[in-house]
Amino acid sequence: MTLVDYRDRHARLQAILGRGASFSPEIDAAVRRILDDVQARGDAAVLDLTERFDGVRPPSLRVPASALADAAAAMDPELRAIIAEAAANIRRFHERQRQNSWFMDDGDGVVLGQRVVPLERVGLYVPGGTAFYPSSLLMNAIPAQVAGVPAIHLVSPPGPDGLPNRLVLATAHFLGLEHVYAAGGAQAVAALAFGTATIPRVDKIVGPGNAYVAAAKKLVYGPVDIDSVAGPSEIVVLADETADAEFVAADLLSQAEHDVRASAILVTPHRPLAEAVRRHVAALVPRLERRAILEQALRDYGACIVTDTMDEALAMVNDLAPEHLELIVRDPWQTMTGIKHAGAIFLGPYASEPVGDYFAGPNHVLPTGGTARYASALSVDDFIRKQSIIGYTRARLMQTGARIVRFAEAEGLTAHALAVQVRLDRGEAGGDPSGRTPAAPPG
Repeated sequence: MTLVDYRDRHARLQAILGRGASFSPEIDAAVRRILDDVQARGDAAVLDLTERFDGVRPPSLRVPASALADAAAAMDPELRAIIAEAAANIRRFHERQRQNSWFMDDGDGVVLGQRVVPLERVGLYVPGGTAFYPSSLLMNAIPAQVAGVPAIHLVSPPGPDGLPNRLVLATAHFLGLEHVYAAGGAQAVAALAFGTATIPRVDKIVGPGNAYVAAAKKLVYGPVDIDSVAGPSEIVVLADETADAEFVAADLLSQAEHDVRASAILVTPHRPLAEAVRRHVAALVPRLERRAILEQALRDYGACIVTDTMDEALAMVNDLAPEHLELIVRDPWQTMTGIKHAGAIFLGPYASEPVGDYFAGPNHVLPTGGTARYASALSVDDFIRKQSIIGYTRARLMQTGARIVRFAEAEGLTAHALAVQVRLDRGEAGGDPSGRTPAAPPG
């Protein structure tokens, strides 16, 4: 890892911050061709493209229920219990996010409110590639279930036998997901966005993927909603002289192993800690299975940044707006008051980032690439709609109608004004000649 002085940080940080900022024209062009093909040929295109890119042609896009059950039955019992416990933690946390509809009496029989309703159909993308992520399935599916989404459709790339990873299938079975498809890549995103004979069109697509999946999500956004266009994973550890250097090194590696473009950054005002962390990283990397990925990620996007003061360190963290931020400092709660931008904040030496990835309960789908300045973690809110409710009465319209007409005329929208004026002229409200108050909301 590169040791960077705070005063010389700019060039290094620009390379890190810019790594996920845009897509290549070549990727966009290739993905557009895939989207067009799937939109035109449906299932046949998905199967052809899967054979081309994944080297396998599934016998069927729809994964049979028997394959889900078989994967669940073959699952290691200890791992099943761990996944069940993690799922319970995630569900309990997200239950706290659930919102209810509400209505208010605004006088004169007027009722205003907000109706909360779930999305009808959601598509979940679970990646394959260099790692399989049943944890990603838990983090995406459970908030949708808590929100009350009635139809959840899961896509995941097939392996050599034509089926997605068995652990993903077993986890889907555990969650009660019935609509599972052996398809990945941009073609799976296209199928969810446009619909095919087998894979229905959904209202929203969530879940991580490679650059082609991210580009596909970006390009289909509009006709279908998406969670975000996620970039490579990132972690920043803000640490002081109280931090254990080996803890810090291990946590940095936990994110760097995701991808060759993942970033892992230590920010500290304590130079001896930075030097010790570099030594531990050098010692740990050769022992890990994903050594090649780690070495490239750390070489290109790893850094130990040494500041003169903790205030400079806090400013550095806020500039980075990291996906994951660990505060391994003397008083993490106090230090957190200086943090403005971060996707998730891990407090203290035992809140290691993988605790949040797998087990604690808060969602691990987080804003990347500096978007934590304005974006939030995936939540139940991502799977609901909030509908504004307006129940007006004759009496209230007679009081306010002239002002509404004047407002509409000021904007040059005379038909808007007419819709109110015609009621004022007739002395009636809402098409109800009796002028009765609208029925009260249920409950």
